[in-house]
Amino acid sequence: MSDDRPAAPDPPFGTIKVRVSAVVFCGDEVAFLRRDRPGGRHLFTTIGGNVHAGEPFEAALTRELEEELALAPGAGTEPELLWVMDVRVTRPGTTPSPRKLHLVYRLHVSPDVRRGLARHEFDEVAGGRYEIGHVRWIDYRRAGELTLFPPIGGALARLSDPFARPGSVELAAVTDADWAWL
Repeated sequence: MSDDRPAAPDPPFGTIKVRVSAVVFCGDEVAFLRRDRPGGRHLFTTIGGNVHAGEPFEAALTRELEEELALAPGAGTEPELLWVMDVRVTRPGTTPSPRKLHLVYRLHVSPDVRRGLARHEFDEVAGGRYEIGHVRWIDYRRAGELTLFPPIGGALARLSDPFARPGSVELAAVTDADWAWL
């Protein structure tokens, strides 16, 4: 006998997703996507996105760097895992929010490579529209001043130099008590 009742929706944080992203350095500057919000506010994000089912993490990172920054594979240094962050933040909208594990990598590009990178990223949203992300290069020491997601700005700004290893790969978990969407 089949059960024709609709499946119950996942509770908030009832699923776990993985997002890979990168802090892409060129000298002392890092590429972020600036997303404009109402009232002249800005949300900055690292370059990256969700890992597809069965996709290796580094393949997902390569795909996201190509999609958002037009960075060709091998055009930068080998990505190195810098931080891992567990995020349980309620997103706007009606879809239950996933628990998301953020894997943040670091790589470096030369000024010549930087000149050929994208200046904008077009993220498809509902209704066939696009949200434009503006690529902004910002001194990594100023990252703590930004509304940045995932919220790694303080950890990034504390690095002694663009090649420094952080004290720990694990960053503190982020919840609704620590973060609110713009």
